[in-house]
Amino acid sequence: MYRPDPANPAARRPRLVVLLLVAFFALQLLVFLAFRGAPSPSSPDAAVDRVPVSARRDGEDSGCVGGLVYVYDLPPVFNEDLLALCEVLAPMYSLCPYLANDGLGFPAKGGNQSEFPPAELVGSWYSSDQFALEHIVHRRLLSHRCRTTDPARATAFFVPFYAGLAVGRHLWATNATDADRDRDCLALLLWLHAQPYYKRSNGWDHFIALGRITWDFRRSPDGGWGGSFLLMPGLANTTRLVIERDPWDAMDVGIPYPTSFHPRTAADVRAWQRYASSRSRPKLFAFAGAPRSAIKGDFRGLLLEECQAAGDACGALDCGEGRCIKQNELVMELFLGARFCLQPRGDSFTRRSLFDCMVGGAVPVLFWRRSAYRQYGWYVPVGNSQEEEWSVFIDRDELRAGNVTVRGVLAAIPEAKVREMRNRVVEMIPKLVYSAADKEGLGDGMKDAVDVMIDGMLRRAAEQRRSWRKV
Repeated sequence: MYRPDPANPAARRPRLVVLLLVAFFALQLLVFLAFRGAPSPSSPDAAVDRVPVSARRDGEDSGCVGGLVYVYDLPPVFNEDLLALCEVLAPMYSLCPYLANDGLGFPAKGGNQSEFPPAELVGSWYSSDQFALEHIVHRRLLSHRCRTTDPARATAFFVPFYAGLAVGRHLWATNATDADRDRDCLALLLWLHAQPYYKRSNGWDHFIALGRITWDFRRSPDGGWGGSFLLMPGLANTTRLVIERDPWDAMDVGIPYPTSFHPRTAADVRAWQRYASSRSRPKLFAFAGAPRSAIKGDFRGLLLEECQAAGDACGALDCGEGRCIKQNELVMELFLGARFCLQPRGDSFTRRSLFDCMVGGAVPVLFWRRSAYRQYGWYVPVGNSQEEEWSVFIDRDELRAGNVTVRGVLAAIPEAKVREMRNRVVEMIPKLVYSAADKEGLGDGMKDAVDVMIDGMLRRAAEQRRSWRKV
C-alpha cells in the first residue's frame, strides 16, 4: 500500500463546526455508558425503541432474494464536505482528479493499439486512487438494484461515512492531535447512535466501507499512528469492509482495493477478459514497486535483485515518487506482458498492486499469507489448497536463505498449469472490480465487487439477526 512520506505534510487544518466540538465531548459519556453490546430479547431493554422488522423476504420482487440495503442520508459534513477538501487530503498530490466522476477519477485517454487502454475499452478505464473506495462504494449503492429507501424493508444498513478521508487528512499534519484524528469519527457515532434502526440492533446489521487499511484506525492507547475509530466501543458491532483487515477481528471484512477498471456492462468485462487472455506475455514475471532502503533487510530490494538477475525473463517498474499512482497505465502494461507478478507486502501486508496484477491477467506470487489468503475470503478461493488455483506462494525465508529463487520456482511450473492458473485469474476479474454500472448492474448475472459485498453483508446480517431480533 502506498503511504506518502510522513515528513512532507500538506494537510491544512480545517475549521471545525460547533456541532463536532459538542459531539466530541458528548460521545465520551455516550460510548462508555450506553453501548455495552446488543440487548438480549429477554432483557428489559429489549422493549425500548422498537422498530418493525419485516416478516417477508425482502427483495423477492427485484431479484434481491437476500434482502435489501438502506443507505443512510448522512449530514454532508461526513462525506460531501470532505470531498470539497480534495486539494489538501493527501500530502504529496491533489486528490481532486482522482475523486472526480463519483470517485472513479478522470477517464483514461488511450486510443490506439500502442496505447493503454485499447480503443474499444477506453470508456471503462479511469485514473482511480486506491483510497477512493468510500466514495466509489457509496455511489454504487445509491443506484444499486438492492437498495431500498424504506428502512422498514431493509435487511442491512450502510453508513456512508468517508472515514478514510476524515482521518487521512490529519495523518501527516505535524500540528494534528489525536483529538483531531478522532473528532469526525466521534461525531459520526453520536449521530448514528441516535438513529432508531441502529438502536434496534445496536449496529449488528450495519456496515461501513473504509478506504484506508484497518491499522490507520487502530491507534494504540499509548498514542502513535492513526485514529482510533475501530477501537471505539460504539462501533464494536458494526461490520467494517476494509481494504486490509485485522485477521483477528471478526468484524473486519477484506474487500478489494479499487483498480482503474470500472466496466459498465458484462460485455465490457468480457471484452477485457478476451484482451487480457490474448496478450503475448514475453516476461516470466514482473514487479512494480519501489525499494525500502531505509528498512533493514528490505525484501523488495531482494526481489529487485532477483528480477535483475533474471535478465529478459523479468520486467520491473520503479514506483518511486508516486509514479505508479499517476501513471497506472505503465503498471497495467507491465502486468499484461508477464505471466506472473510478484506481490510482496507494502507498507502494510496488502497492496493495490495485487488487484492490478489480477485484472491484468497475471498470476500473483505471494510471500505473506496475510497479503491475500487471510484478507479477501469473500472474493478469492481460499482453504483446501484452493489458493493454488490462482496464485503461487513462495516461502520468503527460503528465498532469503538462497535455497530457492523466484525464477527457479516459476520456471518449474508446467506450461499447462500456468495456463490453467491464468484462466482462473481472468475468470475472477468481474468480482474484483467496482463497476460504473447503473441500477441494473453489469447484467447477464455477472457480479462485481459491490454485488459480492452486498451478498456477503446480507448473509451476515441474517445470521446475526438471531442474536438481537426482538420477538
